[in-house]
Amino acid sequence: MPKLQEILLLVGQLNYTWTNTESLLIYLIAGLARVDKETAIVIFLTLNTPRARIDLVERLAKMRSTPVSCRQEILAITRKLSKEAGLRNKFNHCIYSFDPESGRGITQLMRIFESKDEIKYGKVESLDETEIERIRKSISALVEINKAIWAVSGKYGFPTG
Repeated sequence: MPKLQEILLLVGQLNYTWTNTESLLIYLIAGLARVDKETAIVIFLTLNTPRARIDLVERLAKMRSTPVSCRQEILAITRKLSKEAGLRNKFNHCIYSFDPESGRGITQLMRIFESKDEIKYGKVESLDETEIERIRKSISALVEINKAIWAVSGKYGFPTG
């Protein structure tokens, strides 16, 4: 079983990698909206959720004025980033519990799941080696997304400085 320290370090690394990568959307906003970096920062910070920021980048990329090759590359990036958002959200919006005897860890989601005639909340999941591996893979995927954003920004001359 993974230890508390290992899990917390990995979740911290996941958050760091996510935040660092998400902030690079500023360059995509700047390039696609044809604004300077400072204006793109204001736009980015005004949108207060990752989903809103990704939606903006996708909508800008889908505009007719965006070259098809650029559009395709950016939409591939935002699809990958959106995919990784799910795991990041899970670990940011849950309660962690660890059994001091066994060291077994669990997460309990702080979300309501509502069906037609009932609600459920607090889904509990084990923090086992499989889950730890999912976090590691997500961190690696975010690193690759980060590199892809830098590459696209350079290729299309988006303001990064």
